[in-house]
Amino acid sequence: MIRAVLFDFGGVILSSPFEAFARYEAEHGLPDGFIRRVNATNPDTNAWAQLERREITVEEFCARFEAEAADAGHRLDAREVLALLGGELRPEMVEAVRRCSEHLLTGLLTNNFVTVDGHVDRESEMGAVLALFDVVIESSKVGVRKPDPRFYELACRELGIEPGEAVFLDDLGVNLKPAREMGMTTIKVVDPRRALAQLEAVVGFALR
Repeated sequence: MIRAVLFDFGGVILSSPFEAFARYEAEHGLPDGFIRRVNATNPDTNAWAQLERREITVEEFCARFEAEAADAGHRLDAREVLALLGGELRPEMVEAVRRCSEHLLTGLLTNNFVTVDGHVDRESEMGAVLALFDVVIESSKVGVRKPDPRFYELACRELGIEPGEAVFLDDLGVNLKPAREMGMTTIKVVDPRRALAQLEAVVGFALR
């Protein structure tokens, strides 16, 4: 029996940054998918992972990320890449969260980082939907990030549920795999409309 719905933020409630990455790559003569490949190299210990666990500063991230890109064969501006993460809120997803919150427990599970001015990345955008969630788990605050199983265990503990009582939506298969192995129902968000149709089938009520 499903008691909770867990949502990723970027790429689910917000539009995917991968489209912005692709534009940046095309504009700067980088191979298609280059930024994602850099992020996927040593994914537990690379600059991006350390930033999202708040183990390094933004300044340290920029130096390390640019070095990682250079090691992979190309130059980029790390600050410009971070600026690509803004995204736009997806109203249909926000409405789905609202409807889920009327019937079930809800959780927001996001990998994020703290900027140089001390604010959590996307903080203002999160504020617009925060009130809809019973629990918000942020990597920059808990020191653990997806896909570490401890991140999902923390969410379940905060909500007072077992993994098998949750459905989790994320746009990355690597983040869904450990959740699924723990017993969660998982939905990969590629097309938001299709994902919402799948979620409706799981929860048993209309979300649109």
